[in-house]
Amino acid sequence: MSLNTYQHSVAERFMRYVQIDTQSNPESKSQPSTEKQKDLSRILVAELLDMGIADAHLDEYGYVYATIPSNTTKEVPVLCFCSHVDTAPDCSGKDVMPILHQNYQGNTLTLPAEPPVTISPYEHPYLKECIGHDIITASGNTLLGADDKAGVAIIMDIARFLSSNTDIPHGTIRILFTPDEEIGRGVAKVDMDKLGAHYGYTFDGGERHFVEGETFSADAANITFTGISAHPGYAKGKMVSAIKAASAFVNSLPANEWCPEATEGKQGFVHPTMINGTLEQAQVQLIVRSFDTPKLAEYAQRLQQLLHTTEARFPGLKTNMKITEQYRNMKEILDLHPSVMLHAEEAYRRAGIQPIRQSIRGGTDGSRLSFMGLPCPNLFTGEMGIHSRQEYVSVQDMECAVKIGVHLAQIWEENA
Repeated sequence: MSLNTYQHSVAERFMRYVQIDTQSNPESKSQPSTEKQKDLSRILVAELLDMGIADAHLDEYGYVYATIPSNTTKEVPVLCFCSHVDTAPDCSGKDVMPILHQNYQGNTLTLPAEPPVTISPYEHPYLKECIGHDIITASGNTLLGADDKAGVAIIMDIARFLSSNTDIPHGTIRILFTPDEEIGRGVAKVDMDKLGAHYGYTFDGGERHFVEGETFSADAANITFTGISAHPGYAKGKMVSAIKAASAFVNSLPANEWCPEATEGKQGFVHPTMINGTLEQAQVQLIVRSFDTPKLAEYAQRLQQLLHTTEARFPGLKTNMKITEQYRNMKEILDLHPSVMLHAEEAYRRAGIQPIRQSIRGGTDGSRLSFMGLPCPNLFTGEMGIHSRQEYVSVQDMECAVKIGVHLAQIWEENA
C-alpha cells in the first residue's frame, strides 16, 4: 500500500488518547509520578498487541516498550521512535473534549468554554500555514494534550502502517513511550540495554519543516536562605528574616535581560520558578539555561555574586546554593553522528517538506537520551499553543509526520 493512499488512523487515535487524563505531578516522588499515566499506556500496549507486535509491554515504571522486527537481510542500525504520554501540570488535562474543525479557512477559532476561549491567527500565526487543514482543539476548559499525544498517535500510526505493509523493507524499530517528560523525569528509569537501539527520534516538536537537533543545556539551582528567628516584639538588632532576604534576592535578578521574558534565539536565562519559606528559612528554586554549556558555570557564578550582595544587606544571613544538572545540549552528541540529522532531513524531503534545522528553547527526552548513548533529535508533530487552553494541532501535520517516520525506516535500510 502506498503512503499516498493509506487511510491514516492518527486523528482518530489522537482524539481518543487526549480524553485520558495523564497529567504528571512534580511534587510526587513516585515513578511514574501519577498512576493515571498508565491508563493510556495500557491502552497503547493492547493496541500494539492487536497489530501483531508481540513483545509490547508496560513495565513497573510506566514505560511502554515494543518492537517492530526487521524484515531485511541487511544489518540495519536499530531505531527508536519515542514520545511521552504525560501532559503538563500547567493546565488541567482532565475531561478533555476534543473538537475537530474541518477545512480551516484562516478564521479565529472560538471554543465553547465559559467565558469563551479564542485561538486567533494573529496571536498564533502558524494557523495561517494551516489553511485547508483539519484542526483539533479542546473545548477551552482544558489543555488539549497534543504535547505529546500527537507524537504518541503518530508513532502508533507508523507502527500500524509498517505492521500491515511488510513489503516495505526496514530494520528493527523499537517503540518507547515514556511518562513524566513534562516534569523532567521522562527517561530517568529507561532500561537502555533492554531498549537496545542505536539511534532515536522523538516526535515532540511543533511546526512542520523544523528538524530540532539542538536544545538548551540545563541546570537547576536550589538556594536556601537561613535567617535568625526572634519574637517580633523584641526583634530589634536580632531578627534576620529569611523571607525578606529571599524576596530581595529574587528582586535583584535583572528584569530586562537574563530572564525568559527578555530573551530569545540563542540567548540563555535564569528563571525563578518557586519561592517559599518561613521567618527562619526560605527557599528559592531557579532553572538555568544556555545553549553554550560552559556558560552555565558563569551563570552560577553570577548568581553567587548576587547572593553575596544579599548577605551583605542582611547581616547574619546564611545562604547555600546547590546546582543540579538537568540535561545537556543534544547537539554536542548529534554532531558526532551526522547521519542521524541527514537521514531525517531526507525523510522530510520525501514527504514533500523542505527541512529547516531549528534550536529548541527547552529540552526533550531526546536531550537526555542523546547523552545516555542514543543520539536522538526531535521531529515535528504539529502541536502548537502547548501547555495552554489554546493548544491545537493539524491533522494533516500529524499525517505528514507518519509519512516521515515510514520514510526514515526505509532510508536507514537503504543506507545500511
